[in-house]
Amino acid sequence: MVLGALDGLRVLDLSRILAGPSCAQLLGDLGADVVKVERPAQGDDTRRWGPPFDAHGNATYFLAANRNKRSIEVDLASDAGAALIRALAGHADVLIENYKAGDLTRRGLGPSELLRSYPRLVYASINGFGSDGPRASEPGYDFLAQAMGGLMSVTGPTETPMKAGVGVADLFTGMHAAVGILAALRHRDQTGHGQHIEVALLDAQLAMLANVATDAFLSGKNPGRLGNSHPHIVPYQVFACADGHLVVAVGNDAQWLRYRILLDEVMPSNADLHDEIFAKNAGRVAQRSMLIPRIEARMKTHTKEAWMMLLRAHEVPVAPVHDVLEAFEDPQAVHRQMRIQVGDAELVACPIHASLTPPTYRLPPPALGAHTREVLTSWLGWDDAAIEAAGDAGAFG
Repeated sequence: MVLGALDGLRVLDLSRILAGPSCAQLLGDLGADVVKVERPAQGDDTRRWGPPFDAHGNATYFLAANRNKRSIEVDLASDAGAALIRALAGHADVLIENYKAGDLTRRGLGPSELLRSYPRLVYASINGFGSDGPRASEPGYDFLAQAMGGLMSVTGPTETPMKAGVGVADLFTGMHAAVGILAALRHRDQTGHGQHIEVALLDAQLAMLANVATDAFLSGKNPGRLGNSHPHIVPYQVFACADGHLVVAVGNDAQWLRYRILLDEVMPSNADLHDEIFAKNAGRVAQRSMLIPRIEARMKTHTKEAWMMLLRAHEVPVAPVHDVLEAFEDPQAVHRQMRIQVGDAELVACPIHASLTPPTYRLPPPALGAHTREVLTSWLGWDDAAIEAAGDAGAFG
């Protein structure tokens, strides 16, 4: 049996949608025992975000972020449900939540209350805009974060604002939260003290802008949209071939020289790529409008496969433009086993490769409330009578 890096760690996952669940799933992939707390009879909203649905009626959105978890149903709006969450928190190392600011505090489940009772707990809050500031009370969604966080202003080829095709703000927020949790656990192991970690979608989206934001800070100008081009590297974009498209990513001047030689072989009588201004990347960026059409004309003369063979042989970075299914059928993706089967669900694998503690896929995405009795027995030591008493008190809706 493979020992997970986080084996023995207990995570109480009160989150829904994508950012929080993806964070908890990552911890589960690395070996943590993750208990997902869901609303009675309804569960996570994403169970119904379809079609498509699997044979059990779960939308694929839910399946994508909830493997390696056990599901329990708890009515947090009831006193008995809130008391049950407090009891479970006392047996957890990590609590993850993404309620609106103040919601859990009103139920006695906020970070101050639980850390006072359980000082070794790492309490992670994931929200739209943070717990303070003028928009703290508003619900947050990935699309809102992409819009407010500047990503839509630099995405796409036109003046129409364009979101990314995947919930990147949610996913980056989940990854930042996982890193924060692991750092807090490291601190706890050294000092004995847990703490409150907070990651907001808007903050994570702003952090994602990285060099784009730094460029704007330095120049005082908005970068605008370049579609499939790069603002600081040329040529670094999509090119049309005789039968489709390729991405060519020339990252340095040595690669450009090798690429130029290949392009010259296609049109040997034309020396229009030899202008000294193109020898250095800064010149190619400055003269983008002159250079790119000359490259485009040559790229259209050969098929994708012909260019792939030529460019790879001469160590010029190139990639096909796959659709989603093609991406997972690519021999490299197949070799890296990025499409996995967990139970009867086909899922995307965790991308972390570790020599001693690789990710494991122990549990498929759970049915709603499938593990309520099991978790209350294993975490709290409750017997049937105690579980029935909590049910009679309204803990399970």
